[in-house]
Amino acid sequence: MKPSQIILLNILFFSVIACANKQPSSDEELNRQDTATLATTENVPDSFPIGKIIAHVYCKGDVTQSYALYIPSAGKTDAVIYFFDPHGDGSLPLKKYKALADAYNFVLIGSNNSKNGDDLATTENTWQVLFNDTQRKLVLNKNRIYVCGFSGGAKVASFIGLHHNEVKAVIAGGAGLPDHTLAGNFNFSFTGIAGKGDMNMTDLVSLNNDFNKTQTKHRLLLFDGKHEWAPENVMNTAFAGLQFDAIRDHSIPKNDSLVKVFLANSKNRIDIATNKNDWIQASSECALSISMLDGVADAGWFKEKNNSIINNAAYKNQLQEQQRLFLIENNKKTEYNTQFQQGNINYWAKTIDDLNARATASTPEAAMYQRLLAYLSLAFYSISNQFINNNQNSEATYFVTLYKQVDPINSEAWYFSAIINARNGNTRLTTDDLSKAVDNGFNDRTRMLQQPEFRNLQPPVNFAAIEAKMK
Repeated sequence: MKPSQIILLNILFFSVIACANKQPSSDEELNRQDTATLATTENVPDSFPIGKIIAHVYCKGDVTQSYALYIPSAGKTDAVIYFFDPHGDGSLPLKKYKALADAYNFVLIGSNNSKNGDDLATTENTWQVLFNDTQRKLVLNKNRIYVCGFSGGAKVASFIGLHHNEVKAVIAGGAGLPDHTLAGNFNFSFTGIAGKGDMNMTDLVSLNNDFNKTQTKHRLLLFDGKHEWAPENVMNTAFAGLQFDAIRDHSIPKNDSLVKVFLANSKNRIDIATNKNDWIQASSECALSISMLDGVADAGWFKEKNNSIINNAAYKNQLQEQQRLFLIENNKKTEYNTQFQQGNINYWAKTIDDLNARATASTPEAAMYQRLLAYLSLAFYSISNQFINNNQNSEATYFVTLYKQVDPINSEAWYFSAIINARNGNTRLTTDDLSKAVDNGFNDRTRMLQQPEFRNLQPPVNFAAIEAKMK
């Protein structure tokens, strides 16, 4: 089959897809009920429980909007971080990082409304409602307001940082700045985070290099992983960077203990990298420490170490090889973009099998092939979504089939497949696909129950059985 028309995707801004949401725990469901009551009264500062995630605090100015809230267990509110998940799951990052919130006395707030697909006006409104409500209800340090997002949420965080001077730092995971935005001299610090198997990793590396030519305080954190929220230990480094920013601009006094711990951990990471002969990683760790310690502590040891590394022949060879692989990766993406137009199922079957084999091999190239698989997953998601929304069912079926092949554990692939089968009037296959979507993390009851294709099926889908499987 050859699609008649495809608008090639632009893997930027709010089109980026990430891991599936997780269902709130029973305790958080209770919190939802509690805060529904709170929303009906005039909230006053410090009226919320501490050390406990509240899944839904409803905004007084717009009760259709809500946010998840975590106040550190000590009750101190030295800084606040607003989180943006691409699926609007405000509780998800709070669950992941609440231990860090306790360690740093950071208030964590996660939007339940901001999600992939929002336009700029919606994004701005969501921020205004969220910001105004939290500033009214909570005692927050107005000099230490930070934003953090993952994937499409990283684009949201960057957008907010670019347009609101109250934001002092942006942490962007799995994506960078909004479309057509170049690195410049910004009023906020920028921390980019990506897994080495993340399809946007090379973009963040390039962005970091662009930031090197500006006055913006910035750093790049890479970890062994894919397109996902950063592990706690990586986010811990990002949070420490916020502390160093505050020390640098005299918002807080110098913390010798924090600096000592960071120095020890950084030197340990450099030792691990050099013992593995991973000279690029070792140099990156030195660059990170030099940036973090600037204006805070002496970084002379790291500068000397980095100079010895970058003058090492092994480092130069690895850097040359990395650049070669980046070129191959970009050429492959160009090839895929051409093939999106061709509709050659045999080409894609062979390509996907080859990528899967190479991505799991114990070779230096494996991470590149992981990124290419993730790139195709995003491409097939975006194109499938476009055709489904345009009711071009034949084209949608083709790309949804490819989406399931390249990313069989992505819940969206199976949810899209369920929509196609429902349009074809097949209740059994629709039910099977919804069950597989749930098995792979889908838990959006409202979306499923309101999906027009599912509501009109005869015989009807047994939604109760599917909901019972949701976690």
